[in-house]
Amino acid sequence: MPVHKKHHNTPESPTTRVSISPADVPSQESFHQHLRELIRGATRVVMEEIMQEELSLFLGAEWGESTSQRRGYRNGSYTRDLVTTSGRIEDLNVPRDREGQFHTQAFERYSRYEPQVAEALTEMFVSGSSTHKIGKVANTLLGVAPSASSVSRLNESLSEQFESWRIRPLQTHYRIVYLDGIHFGIRHGSGCDSSILLTILGVDLEGNKEVLALQACAEESREGWLSILQDMRSRGAIQIDLFATDGHEGLLGALSELFTATPRQRCLVHKQRNVLSAIPRRERELVQADLVGIWKPEKKEDALANLVAFKAKYAERYPQAVRSLCEDEEHLLTFYDFPVGMHRHIQSTNAIEGFFSNVRQRTDQIDAFTTETSCVRLVWAVMQDIRFHKVTVS
Repeated sequence: MPVHKKHHNTPESPTTRVSISPADVPSQESFHQHLRELIRGATRVVMEEIMQEELSLFLGAEWGESTSQRRGYRNGSYTRDLVTTSGRIEDLNVPRDREGQFHTQAFERYSRYEPQVAEALTEMFVSGSSTHKIGKVANTLLGVAPSASSVSRLNESLSEQFESWRIRPLQTHYRIVYLDGIHFGIRHGSGCDSSILLTILGVDLEGNKEVLALQACAEESREGWLSILQDMRSRGAIQIDLFATDGHEGLLGALSELFTATPRQRCLVHKQRNVLSAIPRRERELVQADLVGIWKPEKKEDALANLVAFKAKYAERYPQAVRSLCEDEEHLLTFYDFPVGMHRHIQSTNAIEGFFSNVRQRTDQIDAFTTETSCVRLVWAVMQDIRFHKVTVS
């Protein structure tokens, strides 16, 4: 039996169309301005509620509550302005106690900037940006231009934190210490010179990495390395099980003077690069296989045999490459004297090179720093966000 189509008794209503005049559509600028106002309003409400909760915890009692744990009384509030990532919040109500002992954690006691804003302005300052440029950028993003005195106070705070870090005591004993330097451009008048940031990266007895010291120098020299190594020792780091280094003469000279008895591992990545630079490109793949084969065996005796065989095979054909290999030869296979689990961590200075790469990613937008001091401080500030992986130390 055929199925009949269903008939609708109610007539269909015509589609209602709403016409919107272009004049009714807000511009993108006004829309974002309205959105920022809503965010600021919400931020104000949340911050004021949080500060009231902080005060309740500080006093040990809610508003009007009578308890034996009460440690003080409320005393109204005062207003202040606070610059946030959404712009300026005016007349923010900050609660206070009668004794004047309560200080909120929502922002620094004398700061007029939200922590994220203060950090961003500080990083711009230490990167070499002028106060005028910082004000221009902040005014564009936040609608507020910080005064020169505000930026100076932010920089003073950073300087104090860095100075506390720079002189902090170190552990007595480190399993591995990596030494290397990273180059940055420093402006001098209309010109720009390269300066090196000498760096000490330590690994403690638990396998935790930590930057022990940073020091800017005009050039990598024996005197520069002596200075930073002496600083490391003066802060307590006197027992080092192994140094991992490249072959810079100034560095090696400083180590031989201050840490005569400490074993040292020559970075095999740097050594391989130096040796292969003396080999024609068409021959490098074959020579590289023999070169890397020197330190591949499980036993040191086999590695030494491979070293002898390599020198015999290429001494006549590539004497310069063999001479390069023989430089610092006694420190090429030091890693064999340590547990097998440590070998991949100490055969090269990749640990500190990785740190440098991380720093570069965060500072590449800076063409040159105004001073060596600003360079060190920014690298230190960037370093606070870098999370190091633990290494095997046994």
